[in-house]
Amino acid sequence: MLSEAELLALVNRPQLFGHANGITILSARPDGTAQGVLAVSETSHNPHHTVHGGCLYTLADTVSGCAVAAACGKPCVTANSSMEFLRPATGDKVFCSARPKKLGRTLCVMAVELTGESGKTVATGTFTFAVTG
Repeated sequence: MLSEAELLALVNRPQLFGHANGITILSARPDGTAQGVLAVSETSHNPHHTVHGGCLYTLADTVSGCAVAAACGKPCVTANSSMEFLRPATGDKVFCSARPKKLGRTLCVMAVELTGESGKTVATGTFTFAVTG
């Protein structure tokens, strides 16, 4: 199993999709919790000048997948997900926290909360991962 530092070094590599889209994983712990941040850029916006829902989804998926990998010590893939977009995300950063609802041998279910810089919740979601390793 990778240490937290090793996992963070692996997932925050510049050549990966998350990094290319402004996502940094801040923590991923063996208890199945993780935190990450989206650095909002001009390319993160929709035509309404708020953060595009796809960017928020990508942040949630990336953070919750890292949480599963940290808890299980194995690779995983997204099997299902749902997001609730509660208010427009504005500002320079969006934060995401993930926590386990169920950590199983083959399936893990994660709850995510995304907050803006003001601390207000902008979205929540549930992600199910298939453990593949």
